[in-house]
Amino acid sequence: MQLQLEGISKQVGAETHIHPLDLTLQPGKINVLLGQTRAGKTTLMRLMAGLDRPTQGKVIADGRDVTGVSVRQRKLAMVYQQFVNYPAFSVFENIASPLRLAGGLSETDIKQRVQAMAEKLHIAHLLDRLPGALSGGQQQRTAMARAMVKQAPLLLLDEPLVNLDYKLREELRAELKDLFADSQTTVVYATTEPQEALLLGGYTAVLDEGRLLQFAPTLDVFHHPATRRVAQVFSDPPMNLFPATVRGDAREVHLDSDLSIPLAPHLTNLPTGQYSLGIRPSHLRLAPRSNSDVALPCEVELAEISGSDTYLHVRHGRSDWVSQLAGVNEFEPGSTLTLYIDPREVFAFDNQGKLAGSPSRTA
Repeated sequence: MQLQLEGISKQVGAETHIHPLDLTLQPGKINVLLGQTRAGKTTLMRLMAGLDRPTQGKVIADGRDVTGVSVRQRKLAMVYQQFVNYPAFSVFENIASPLRLAGGLSETDIKQRVQAMAEKLHIAHLLDRLPGALSGGQQQRTAMARAMVKQAPLLLLDEPLVNLDYKLREELRAELKDLFADSQTTVVYATTEPQEALLLGGYTAVLDEGRLLQFAPTLDVFHHPATRRVAQVFSDPPMNLFPATVRGDAREVHLDSDLSIPLAPHLTNLPTGQYSLGIRPSHLRLAPRSNSDVALPCEVELAEISGSDTYLHVRHGRSDWVSQLAGVNEFEPGSTLTLYIDPREVFAFDNQGKLAGSPSRTA
């Protein structure tokens, strides 16, 4: 399905939930809506689905204005954060329910489609069970199977993995891209997690406080964020950002009175002036990668272990930094250490917050 939003906005009372925006989804692809809580992802999905009507603008589906058309008359399926299954129906009947409601299929066809979808989602051995006898991950797989078995031209998934535990999220994430790879369905997937967007690939729309900041192929948005705010949203933890000065022909950037970073090739054309430098937490390392790396002496403030990573909060001079280190690492608060910055991995944003230079993907 070709879905276009033209001048769409949404107000509720005095609050603006969606500021006027234009967005054309990529048909037959995964379109990720990435943004923090209250960025407008769910509101935008509800407008796409016809569950809400925009305050202004149009929703165009395959060239047809469907702005006032109810969700019941739209060709779409939706999966929510919560596990929405019919408790009195078996897994088989839950998955089969939209096919029976649509009509036109024989019982043999229904069984074949339900079986094929259940196998794709690894729940074929659960078809006779009731949802109450399933784990959370199995219930969400059932809800996704029911949505996908319709083969609707538009599939909306509103943070479908957010209520699962860490292990189940990782398991399902790894399967989602393959599930949609051979589909002609236009998929819209809302998430707060940059890593999920990267894993799904496709295209990503970055949302912030109801505004569309950038929409492009996911890797392009990640490697070349259009603005400082996009870079912050598309980084978890957020990108380290600091004011910096490019002075004359020195060809280096000054962060603090005692710290300067040589301009790597991708930044050598920066005019003199004030900038914000961006360094991803995963690019602050405990060991240098090359002789050009810049040493950053730090004092440890906090070491936060999350899953298989350690988020190290440090202070250098007047600046606070976050480093994302692989593995479980222990650091004593108040202790000192040195982190290293590779100048080839530094982003630069101008005074208006627009991207002025980004690292080469081969850096």
